[in-house]
Amino acid sequence: MLILDEQKQRLKALKTKFDGCCEAFNEEELESKLAALSEQQQDPELYKDLKRAQSINSEAKYVSGVLTDLKAKRGKIDDIGDFIAMAEEESDEALLSEINEALAAAEEEVETLHLKTLLKGEYDHADAILTLHAGAGGTEAQDWTQMLYRMYKMYCDKNGFGYEELDYLAGDEAGIKSVTFRVTGTNAYGYLKAEKGVHRLVRISPFDSNARRHTSFASLEVMPEIEEDANIKITPDELRIDTYRSGGAGGQHINKTDSAVRITHLPTGIVVQCQNERSQIQNRETAMKMLLGKLVEKREREIEEKANAIKGEMKKIEWGSQIRSYVFQPYTMVKDHRTGYEKPDVQAVMDGEIAEFIFDYLRKS
Repeated sequence: MLILDEQKQRLKALKTKFDGCCEAFNEEELESKLAALSEQQQDPELYKDLKRAQSINSEAKYVSGVLTDLKAKRGKIDDIGDFIAMAEEESDEALLSEINEALAAAEEEVETLHLKTLLKGEYDHADAILTLHAGAGGTEAQDWTQMLYRMYKMYCDKNGFGYEELDYLAGDEAGIKSVTFRVTGTNAYGYLKAEKGVHRLVRISPFDSNARRHTSFASLEVMPEIEEDANIKITPDELRIDTYRSGGAGGQHINKTDSAVRITHLPTGIVVQCQNERSQIQNRETAMKMLLGKLVEKREREIEEKANAIKGEMKKIEWGSQIRSYVFQPYTMVKDHRTGYEKPDVQAVMDGEIAEFIFDYLRKS
């Protein structure tokens, strides 16, 4: 008689973890919320206010997606339980490999779901706007900024996020001085907000004829894309709006009109700009979203800094405060048993899976 105790224990642990995820999401509350949103969608007056309609539709899509995902995963877990019972009843060892594969796939999916339960912040499910700035170091730092930009685009491709370039300033000889891009997808801001900060690269510079080791810095700003926030009011007299001609290769419209927009928020000194759209009106709308996101991010940072000051945990923004270091020199090459490729034996700890994409960049360059 076939007894699958090990598989039963794995299934039990899987169910426990999944039930915890369901409790964290609060299915009953989500169902009530979806019903309320659906009722609002039926209101014929809703679409007279397009921004409100878009906000309600977006939230309904997110809630519906979560509920559908939970239902699908619950069905898979129940199917695995029936599969195990059938295999034991028929003593069919041929089914063992299929059961193990199904369990492994379900465990990975529930682990991903568990990560989503941690994204409970007010703006975590929103799209994100990222801005990369090259630090001091000229061409070396600008090349590092371009490497980071490509790395984040590869991360988006791997995880099913969309991205759109909003503003781009090329380097003098190579690389990028600064770039702003929007990342779209469920929980985009929640996944990327921890990337905010200074990124440090140590390598033998390809721009140094003496092949010396250089250290480069680039900063990354991450803010949520927000349509409106009841706690933040922006009045026209607080803004200075400048228009200018977009950069780029040109065409029938671009570079011929002042379509690019730069907005300065006078009370805070925050500056945002957008030149991606062909219309000045569209660029202004996008820039206003960026400004609102920066103001929200500034408010959240001030709250956090105030809490840290009370705890005595404030850090200065200087050498040693970078969130991640990518150290490629000195290093020795080691084989990555997971991929089969050789990669640098990095001396510094690199947090998060995003960092591994830099290896792909260097390997393919």
